Amino acid sequence: MYLKSNFIAFQTILNKEIARFLRIWTQTLLPPVITQSLYFIIFGGFIGSQIKDISGISYMQFIVPGLVMMAIINSSYTNVVSSFFGSKFQKNIEELLVSPVSTSTIIAGYTGGGVARGLLVGAIVLAVSAFFTTPQLENIGIILIFSTLTATIFALGGLLNGIFATKFDDMSIFSTFILTPLTYFGGVFYSIKDLPLIWQSISKVNPILYMVDGFRYGFYGISDFNIYTSMNTLFFVCFILFIINYYLIKKGVGLRT
Repeated sequence: MYLKSNFIAFQTILNKEIARFLRIWTQTLLPPVITQSLYFIIFGGFIGSQIKDISGISYMQFIVPGLVMMAIINSSYTNVVSSFFGSKFQKNIEELLVSPVSTSTIIAGYTGGGVARGLLVGAIVLAVSAFFTTPQLENIGIILIFSTLTATIFALGGLLNGIFATKFDDMSIFSTFILTPLTYFGGVFYSIKDLPLIWQSISKVNPILYMVDGFRYGFYGISDFNIYTSMNTLFFVCFILFIINYYLIKKGVGLRT
């Protein structure tokens, strides 16, 4: 009975989250597609035509996985941080905290909504990329694993940001000063092998580099790192972020006044 009630609660939160971003699709689904399309035109078309092939594939093909991953990262993160903080701001989250719904269910519901939006936006961006090039799909399983793990990590990161945020401006601090720089230095537009040794060493600290690299392996079968090491690292990060969020929500940090 306990498991059934929590599963129903999970479905309710997840359905609410999905319905929310689908209802305002012009704000949640359309903007990232337009932004990534501009990247395809400017970087892939105008600049990419002047760049030699990388590991046997054209520059346009090379940047497709990175741009899809960028869309997944931003969408999954933004969905959770905005929705969760909105619930805090409107005091709706207090109803969940006093209900018999488990903390794990709350986390899973909000995270699931972020993952759903991230994967949907990623799929749309991938479909749009077909107008510019023909990306290969070497290993669909690897593509699904890395995209889902990445969406989960940044959905949990968005939840963490939402817990600590005290005003609407706080929601953009992490994405502006941390997420955006890490994304642009995460191997989206270049191969780490083309960097000087000092920058290669610095780049290896960036977790997004491993996400993009493993995701690109699923498309073309090429990677700069061992994908299974990257995959295990992402599983570990998911686990750590879940534990942190669980502890904070259980203690009511930033939630109870």
